[in-house]
Amino acid sequence: MPSAGNKFIILDSVDSTNNYAMAQAHAALATHGDAIFAYRQTGGKGQRGKTWLTGNGENIAISIIIEPNQLQVAEQFCLSAAVALGCHDFFSSYAGEETFIKWPNDIYWRDRKAGGVLIENVIGKHKQVNNNETSWKYAIIGIGININQAIFDPGLKNVVSLKQITGKYFEVADLAKELHQKIIKRTNALNTGYFDQLMEEYNALLFKKDCAVKLRKGNIEFDTVIKSVTKNGQLYTVDRIDNFFDFGEVEWII
Repeated sequence: MPSAGNKFIILDSVDSTNNYAMAQAHAALATHGDAIFAYRQTGGKGQRGKTWLTGNGENIAISIIIEPNQLQVAEQFCLSAAVALGCHDFFSSYAGEETFIKWPNDIYWRDRKAGGVLIENVIGKHKQVNNNETSWKYAIIGIGININQAIFDPGLKNVVSLKQITGKYFEVADLAKELHQKIIKRTNALNTGYFDQLMEEYNALLFKKDCAVKLRKGNIEFDTVIKSVTKNGQLYTVDRIDNFFDFGEVEWII
């Protein structure tokens, strides 16, 4: 859990919580575990260059600064998996067992998207006497989760909010603090010996695991069966052959 010294900054409005958190970390005004929450986000970042907007008090828009000192730069997906599990811990506590993780780190309820994660990493050089190693300075974990929103843009397909699932209205800032705690608990547990257990948990919750799905690679659509995600973040599927896809290499057709 966050320590008593962790900051939880609440903003009425911001263009992007990730931008704000990045600026705070760069200026040494934020440290490991600090969080930025905004009631309104006008230019939030999503995967593949998409935006994530949220109105007043409707959804969670939060960014958390993490210093992954226990991880190597090559182990970035372990952080991503830990964050996805923290989001699942949070959302499933309200929405129940039909909550899943869609590769790489979206949160789904049944077949509908409830939230997503964007991680921005800052990599630097760590100078030593006879070495100049690349080090992972910090990561900005941006999370958007639909909470109270009931009407969505018609262009958004297969989306859902916690209110739509439960029929209840929630105090978004209180839920954001709960999510913050669960993310810190998961990321603080990261160490080399925990990776196998982490991926076992992640894959047990994998969206469409052992199910046939349709994917697109370039201009080609094909059917394949989702099997698992590897420790380096590749999606493993099986059809006529075994396939291993990097993030961004294929697109889901749902």
